[in-house]
Amino acid sequence: MSSDPNRIFEIRCPIHGFITLNSWEREIIEQRPFQRLRRIRQLAWTDYVYPGAMHTRFEHSLGVMHTASLLYDSIRRNSSELLKSELAYNDAGLDRHSQLVRLAALLHDVGHTPFSHAGEDLLPQDEAGQSYKHENYSPAIVRRHFKDVIENHPTNTNYDFKAEDIASLLEGSQGAKQSLFWRDLLVGQVDADRMDYLLRDSYHVGVQYGTFDLHRLVATACAVPGAKGQSPRIGVSKGGWHSAEALVLARYFMFTQVYFHKTRVAYDIHLSKGLAQLLPDGRFPPPDDSGLDEFLKWDDWRVLGMLQQGGGGEHCERLTKRDHFRQVYETPEIASQKDMDDLQKIREGLGNLLAAEQSATKSWYKTGDPDIQVLDDSRGTSAAAPLSKYSNVVKNLAKNNQIKLFSRPEDVEKAVDKIREIARPT
Repeated sequence: MSSDPNRIFEIRCPIHGFITLNSWEREIIEQRPFQRLRRIRQLAWTDYVYPGAMHTRFEHSLGVMHTASLLYDSIRRNSSELLKSELAYNDAGLDRHSQLVRLAALLHDVGHTPFSHAGEDLLPQDEAGQSYKHENYSPAIVRRHFKDVIENHPTNTNYDFKAEDIASLLEGSQGAKQSLFWRDLLVGQVDADRMDYLLRDSYHVGVQYGTFDLHRLVATACAVPGAKGQSPRIGVSKGGWHSAEALVLARYFMFTQVYFHKTRVAYDIHLSKGLAQLLPDGRFPPPDDSGLDEFLKWDDWRVLGMLQQGGGGEHCERLTKRDHFRQVYETPEIASQKDMDDLQKIREGLGNLLAAEQSATKSWYKTGDPDIQVLDDSRGTSAAAPLSKYSNVVKNLAKNNQIKLFSRPEDVEKAVDKIREIARPT
């Protein structure tokens, strides 16, 4: 580790070329809770369908920091006057929050379960009965495990950040204060997280579905004045709306062609149910001081070791033998009431031949208040309109309510025959 606090480090990345780090960011990366991300695959068991999909949350987190920094710098260039007049920024404040956004982007995924989203259903509930998400774990881990490296690093004498500043920005809580404006770069419809994972997943899977014009989207990112006294929001200038449209479509294509691929879904089912057998009480520990240390002991390597040793029931055995459930039926992506009625008949008719089902409740784009704002300043004004008013494709991109039904391999023939019998015209 270099003792020079001004030294810049470079990491090669197949998506972004070189990602640069300062000594502070490098020391954060060296912490054990961050190194754990090397042992959590970005796409769980997807490599059993697409063998190249072996990338991890580690490189994704670096990519999100890089992309968030590009977006931040572009918004600062394109909207300097608005940031100063509406959010009371000065140049020093913008310099300071540039580093804050980088740290938050770097740490946004430290709370992921083994195999990423495949284990998320096994997170416990809070006192109100709501299930925790990895987004609850990341800020808790920042507060407990990154406090020293954030607050006591020599570089922090220039910023005086507290771990709470990063955690509040990740949460979107009022403690983020002025920096709350930048949270859309981490969690939004045109955020750095989405931009990186679409490009990265597409690259490693070996498809083109997740590609879009990142450089144009970054170049046109801007702050959009808030309507009726509301705070400004992050959007794009009019010249970039097609790039924003392409981002939305890339997410749609990647979900339908990769993330909701029938075999990938089957492995997620086995992972979730298998983990429930391996975990004490079938759940991960909660994100409190007593639970976080134990939670961080769980990663893909630990689970794979347990699978190798045997035990864990049917689902663990199917994972190790690649004897996954088979899809026997699916509804259309946009299912009508008749489709759902037919599905219910098939469900009932299959009986114990139905081993599992999985639904897609994925909204590609949220119109209304979260709509991406497109700023048109070509006529000397600062008029903004939602992307759905520019793009007919986005406006009409309906929510996916598709449902897939699965049977055990040994039951597939019987299940298919039963479905044909049910669907036969009377």
